[in-house]
Amino acid sequence: MPNFSRSSAMPASAEDVYAWHSRAGAFERLSPPWQDVRVVSRTGGIETPGSRVSLSVPLGPLRRRWVSEHHGAVPGREFRDRQVEGPFAVWEHHHRFVPETGSRSILEDEIHYELPFGGFAGGSYVRGELERLFAYRHEITSNDLSAHGKYTGKQRMRILVTGASGLVGSQLGPFLTTGGHSVVALRRGSDWDLRRGYVDEAALEGFDAVVHLAGESIASGRWTAARKERIRSSRVTGTRLVSEALARMENKPRVLVSASAIGYYGDRGDELLTEDSESGEGFLASVCRDWEAATDAASQAGIRVVHLRTGIVLSPKGGALAKMLTPFRMGAGGVIGTGNQYMSWIAIDDLVGVIHDALMEDEVVGPVNAVAPHPVTNRDFTKTLGRVLARPTLFPLPGFAAKLAMGEMAEELLLASTRVESKTKYGFLYPELEPALRHLLGR
Repeated sequence: MPNFSRSSAMPASAEDVYAWHSRAGAFERLSPPWQDVRVVSRTGGIETPGSRVSLSVPLGPLRRRWVSEHHGAVPGREFRDRQVEGPFAVWEHHHRFVPETGSRSILEDEIHYELPFGGFAGGSYVRGELERLFAYRHEITSNDLSAHGKYTGKQRMRILVTGASGLVGSQLGPFLTTGGHSVVALRRGSDWDLRRGYVDEAALEGFDAVVHLAGESIASGRWTAARKERIRSSRVTGTRLVSEALARMENKPRVLVSASAIGYYGDRGDELLTEDSESGEGFLASVCRDWEAATDAASQAGIRVVHLRTGIVLSPKGGALAKMLTPFRMGAGGVIGTGNQYMSWIAIDDLVGVIHDALMEDEVVGPVNAVAPHPVTNRDFTKTLGRVLARPTLFPLPGFAAKLAMGEMAEELLLASTRVESKTKYGFLYPELEPALRHLLGR
């Protein structure tokens, strides 16, 4: 029977690494973004013998059910899971947490597996995929433990999140819960409703912090007048509802981290922009100004407010990168317009880290540019993505064609140049584009 093993040094004790794995959100953090793995159901946790996780996993163009059962847990030291239904003939996974001196340990993953049909084909492919998967898992585990270890002496918080099921919220929540925080999602419809101008103030009670991420996507359709109004209302009206409700509360949260965007600066060519730069022109700049102003009630009530001016969020699970992957993988990618326009980007893991620091660091207040230290031109981005995917990038999209297809949206999202730097003290995991893309795409 084939064996696979990987071991890595961890910046935390064996007990803390085990605890990280035992908390809600660990599976989501460990699932690589290039795999579309979906949790169907789960019962119990790693310490409950017989507890199960049912997954839907991609298998070529099809999907397959994979059910794992936990057993053999020794708190602080190890646990096991075995496949009871799935694509392997046999799968037994042993997780070990080995103490070292001080607050250090070794994470060991050992897998005994057997391929179906006697393993006559696909053995080298499976081993390569396991190498990719566990390299990613160990990197994420180490990074997350380091991030939470910075604040060992600080009390864990109860955090309310809007937009919790979105691209950012779906990673932020698991990151926070594996670090020992409690996270609750504010449910649209029952807890708040923009159309009725309603927010259930009881649903906002009892939180140390609020992260407000909700808002209509700006890139999922042509900007008609009605769509622009939905974009504005979902951000400005929604933020005002939440902020005013928080301001009225007797026991207010200490901090509100509210989403914004680098669209605040507009199309500025190669001008280097900071949090102190003036706002620009255009629809998005106008929305961002009003969006940030909608938190005034919260700040005037003494709540620390952080405006998270986010750049292009890189993740193959959604956003700009996800839209690029299919044409680039087909060899049909290319520069957009002149290719000279700046793209200020951030890997999703770093965006989660910036939000975490904003929650934990009391001196962080006002606008924070959530962008990696090294913005690139569209031409450089195109070449880098092509190199990572090992594909040519010979098919440009002329500016006039982009405008013809997408109108105003193309001018402000694809052709505008926004070169942004950040004053944040957060230590970026992925400050350079190519390592960020290789991490996110498992390349």
